[in-house]
Amino acid sequence: MLPAEIGPGLDARELDAVEARFGFAFSADHRVFLGAGLPHGSPMWPDWRNGDPEDLASRLARPAEGVLFDVEHGGFWHPDWGPKPAGTYDALRIARSALSTVPRLVPVYGHRYLPGTAGEWGHPVLSVHQTDIIFYGNDLADYVRREFTGRSSTFPPRSTVGFWSYFVNGGPGIDVTAPTPHTPGAGTTAEAVAYVRMLALERLIGRRHHPYQLVEAGLMALVLDVETESLPLLAGLARSEYEAAEVLFEQVLGELELTEGLPADDTAVPWEVARWELVRWWLRLIVNGSMAPGAGGDVITYEGWGPLGRPRALQRLVDSVDAYNGREAVRSGADEQLTGAIVAEAQRLLAGPWPPSGTGGQPPST
Repeated sequence: MLPAEIGPGLDARELDAVEARFGFAFSADHRVFLGAGLPHGSPMWPDWRNGDPEDLASRLARPAEGVLFDVEHGGFWHPDWGPKPAGTYDALRIARSALSTVPRLVPVYGHRYLPGTAGEWGHPVLSVHQTDIIFYGNDLADYVRREFTGRSSTFPPRSTVGFWSYFVNGGPGIDVTAPTPHTPGAGTTAEAVAYVRMLALERLIGRRHHPYQLVEAGLMALVLDVETESLPLLAGLARSEYEAAEVLFEQVLGELELTEGLPADDTAVPWEVARWELVRWWLRLIVNGSMAPGAGGDVITYEGWGPLGRPRALQRLVDSVDAYNGREAVRSGADEQLTGAIVAEAQRLLAGPWPPSGTGGQPPST
């Protein structure tokens, strides 16, 4: 039973009026929920019939405002927004513009939100505290059971709405399918070429890159005296010309004779050799500080440990990443210790032979 008084449900005209007034759409199951009965009598429940309009507008604005707060005060930056400006004013302007285009999150109860997508069912309910966003139910019905009875589905929730999925896929702060969140770096000509090769390997296994990442790689190589015919063209692309980055990057790979040297997909494990080479590179990025340990560990788990058959050699690293992604552990203030464990395990792996011993796969856990 819900800890609330249940009033008459909102009819279709009332629901439409709320959507029109506040400029959002309820999902289909949210409409059915509110049509069956309107919870009220507690400030945790938004009262869509008689509630204070300013309070309701504030609840609707809170998720986006939380992201903007973390942009301004916490250094947050979504990779899909392109390079982060140096100035806070410009960063907030870009972030605010991007947030205006994403699906609104609609309050269900307290800081639990459901994506507002008209006509759609089955979105997970999210618990939202600024950019600390986690799943709190596979769908609305599962959320109600979990929140108010302590029971919930044993099936893992799935992400359904692009932007907000970034915060919950693969652990805190990293969408594992997005371009690898790292800071590019090289100090010599050879290192610049090696960096270009790593990007090529990522593309080989199907990872995406933002155009600006390819341009940055070209510029870094050019500054470090790498010479190819197409490199100055890639490095000199303006933002309005980014659509040409993919083609020019391919030309640079050919001119550096890197294309023919990329590993073949010739084993039962998809791109096995390429994945092991990338795992080593991602570990190096973690150790040298070019990629956050949690984010790097998530990428390795998703693109290395899983596709490679869950090798025993990476189990300790994956366990450390799982501990870091445990929200209760992070909230307890142990996040620095947990990231340190990821870095230490990365150092241990890099100090040994490669691929590491114990690369045989494990059967999936049940």
